Amino acid sequence: METNPSLFKGEKRPVECVSWEDAQAFCEKLSARSGKQIRLPTEAEWEYGCRAGTTTAFFFGSMISTEQANYNGGSDVSGISTKGKYRAETTDVGTFPSNKLGLYDMHGNVYQWCEDFYGEYPKKAVIDPKGLAQGVRRVLRGGSWNDGPDNCRSASRYSHGATDGRSALGGFRVVVAP
Repeated sequence: METNPSLFKGEKRPVECVSWEDAQAFCEKLSARSGKQIRLPTEAEWEYGCRAGTTTAFFFGSMISTEQANYNGGSDVSGISTKGKYRAETTDVGTFPSNKLGLYDMHGNVYQWCEDFYGEYPKKAVIDPKGLAQGVRRVLRGGSWNDGPDNCRSASRYSHGATDGRSALGGFRVVVAP
């Protein structure tokens, strides 16, 4: 893209201050340039990537620390964290360990837009569920540098309007379709 909208700039910093529509425009441009289909992950794909085969609250276990992810460690949440650092900004991608799939920053740093509309989960077990066909709000996952540890859990989800969300808390990751 021509400009970087991020509040926290750096060669290895995640891009933030983008809406869902901004992320879609980026995917379209990158698809056209590369000749590959590039898109946002579905919510199910995002969680699968985050968990990396685990069933715990975080891919590294049931507890989180500010040595494992960038989140607001200024307070502890009983049962999942202890008090730690509050960096008050994003950190370089790769500062913290990747999961077993090689994905970095699945917990904290920036919220990540997903393709799906936000809605209730299906009532029964579903393999690779798809989000609602229509809606008002889009899904964000992963928590951010400014969030408490509970918002960084693998299962935690948030929603925002597709044209809103241009804050230093939100970014995205892409999927390159086969």
